[in-house]
Amino acid sequence: MAQFYSAKRRVTTSQKVTVTVNDLDPFGQGVARHNGKALFVPGLLPQETADVVLIDDKRQFARGEVKRRHNDSPERVTPPCPHFAVCGGCQQQHASVALQQSSKSAALARMMKRDVDEIISGSAWGYRRRARLSLSWQPKSQRLEMGFRKASGKEIVNVVRCPVLAPRLEALLKPLHECLATLQGVRHLGHVELVLADNGPMMILRHTAPLVAADRQKLERFSHSEGLMLYLAPESDILEPVTGEALWYSSNGLRLTFSPRDFIQVNDGVNQKMVSAALAWLDVQPDDRVLDLFCGMGNFTLPLAKQAASVVGVEGVAALVDKGRENARQNALQNVTFFHENLDEDVTQQPWARQGFDKILLDPARAGAAGVMQYVIKLAPKKVVYVSCNPATLARDSEALLSAGYQIQRLAMLDMFPHTGHLESMVLFEQK
Repeated sequence: MAQFYSAKRRVTTSQKVTVTVNDLDPFGQGVARHNGKALFVPGLLPQETADVVLIDDKRQFARGEVKRRHNDSPERVTPPCPHFAVCGGCQQQHASVALQQSSKSAALARMMKRDVDEIISGSAWGYRRRARLSLSWQPKSQRLEMGFRKASGKEIVNVVRCPVLAPRLEALLKPLHECLATLQGVRHLGHVELVLADNGPMMILRHTAPLVAADRQKLERFSHSEGLMLYLAPESDILEPVTGEALWYSSNGLRLTFSPRDFIQVNDGVNQKMVSAALAWLDVQPDDRVLDLFCGMGNFTLPLAKQAASVVGVEGVAALVDKGRENARQNALQNVTFFHENLDEDVTQQPWARQGFDKILLDPARAGAAGVMQYVIKLAPKKVVYVSCNPATLARDSEALLSAGYQIQRLAMLDMFPHTGHLESMVLFEQK
């Protein structure tokens, strides 16, 4: 998610202005013009006029707070979540999905200086297969709070519904809260993580003091009654399996096993479409050698191996390399190899790179791939697909490929996180 401004100084007087919004930024804020500069107003949509109080007035932009809205945009919808505007999880449920997608696409196009060719999307609701809920015992009310942080502040919003959660996870909210609230060690609970694997839901409970036997038994009974795989986390880096089996999800018809805290794409529907689109864009042929950088446990690597002559997956986290190798073995893929490397170093000097590659895919973290771009260029693949979760670093890294003679052939906005300010994308580069 790109950050377009930083609010550091508040105005000392409450100046009231009436403005009309003409745009929506990727974070769900209305954008108006006031005194020749952009005025960002949360909660307003294009075509809406409102009385606004300025709360930040800087040289290049201002921020405002709505006091009275005069009209409704045709794209305004009723948020289905009872916690919207208080919970910090979503910022755009008041806007139609079409408006959300068009505003994110427009922002991506501005940053990439090129029109977006397509939007890859799935269901706008029930898409999150992973969530982390904070837990906090309140001595005054003698209640356990369980939920997400407020949009402004560190307080917890007690979540009873969450329409963006996968339905099976959302259905757990009420019974899970009831179970945790009755534990003897309720004062020593930190957070709970929920994950929906293809073979069922899983939860990790972080507790900061040892659980008594009665609490462990209660949690184990709860996991059986709800069909949950249960892990306990007495330390932040320790996981103790209690019930369940190996977790797995499917990618392009393959089964990928993963550990409870391994990174997997939160939106399974968009992930499946994204992998298929990446393979189609690369036009992988039976005699191709393909390199997958920042490969993780093989989300792209293994599907690539079904079509190419050989695939090399390279990752900077050793544990994920081990997972990738195991997933290749379990799927009987013998034309794929995984390597643990520092991707800021010259990977072209490695033995596995000496034969070169026809095509390269890279899927870096938010920091992007600045350190490896020169080596991608040195390998001179015919095509490069870059999957990005940060348009700012994508735009930066793209300049290296464009300067080396590559051209952008396809640009897609990935609607991986509807109703939020996260903007993800995928680009196809080809040699001129």
